[in-house]
Amino acid sequence: MSNKIKVAILAGGDSEERVVSVKSAGVVHKYLHGDKYDARIIDIKGSVWKDLDTGQSIDKNDFSLNPGGEKWVPDAIFCAIHGAPMENGVIQGYFDILGIPYSCCDGFVSGLTMNKSLTKRTLQAYDIPMAKEILLTKAAYMRGVDTGDVIRKLGLPVFVKPNAHGSSFGVRKVKTKEELIPAIDYAFQFDDNVMVEAMMAGREFGNGVMRVDGEIVVFPVTEIIPKKEFFDFEAKYEGASSEVTPAEISPELEQQIKARTAKIYEALNCSGFVRIDYILVGETFHLIEVNTVPGLSEASIIPQQAIAHGWTLNQFFDLAVTEALRNKK
Repeated sequence: MSNKIKVAILAGGDSEERVVSVKSAGVVHKYLHGDKYDARIIDIKGSVWKDLDTGQSIDKNDFSLNPGGEKWVPDAIFCAIHGAPMENGVIQGYFDILGIPYSCCDGFVSGLTMNKSLTKRTLQAYDIPMAKEILLTKAAYMRGVDTGDVIRKLGLPVFVKPNAHGSSFGVRKVKTKEELIPAIDYAFQFDDNVMVEAMMAGREFGNGVMRVDGEIVVFPVTEIIPKKEFFDFEAKYEGASSEVTPAEISPELEQQIKARTAKIYEALNCSGFVRIDYILVGETFHLIEVNTVPGLSEASIIPQQAIAHGWTLNQFFDLAVTEALRNKK
């Protein structure tokens, strides 16, 4: 019997981010190998859970496979599902029941951070600067929305976005009153709650963070420079942006964003690696959102930052699994 650490890399999921997740899992599998790990990509799609390599279905009683007649149960889960059912916190409770540790935040924290409005309300108590916003439920929207009142409170332009969704699906920048209702209608295609958020004019940044041996490690900062008006799906995954890592900012600004990242990570009781996004307005970093299962392609921001920190991707992914196993112990 092999002494390798068995890792299930969870991929796929049920949201529009599925295609991104499969790419992330492939990168993790590429680097999480060798004498130390027996890693398998497990594709999750609705009720169908299977080994991506063999096509064999998972036994959900204990999350096991039976390759070659030998039972295989993972020692740890590597989280690479962006969106449902992992980034929204749904599946983590299942692994908690089985006692299998995982590399991301628990279900409560993941569910909280997937809800953009609730995350902002939680962090208000910690004096984190952020944009003003209005949350629209579908029921309230059906009763009618006073667009003039929304604009009086938030001004123009505004961003309209699904409240609990990722990868900028459903997001539109609204510059005129006439564009607001179509943008809200579009966002409701992705979620039952929609957030209308005042635009923050400034430079955009991302900052990764994780625990290593129980200590918070904040990565070098990345400036995100979209070739379009904002960092949408095309900018994130199809090359319509450039990223500068480490970001060209003053030591004072670097200290500010890193301290804010560590503060948010602790305030929300995060675990695993997380990416926090900001807009620099004047000389102050304002929170955009917290990503508990960020992209992991070789061109993605977190891998760029890990490399700039001095790690190889082998080391980064190894540390993520090691930390998950340490938490179990």
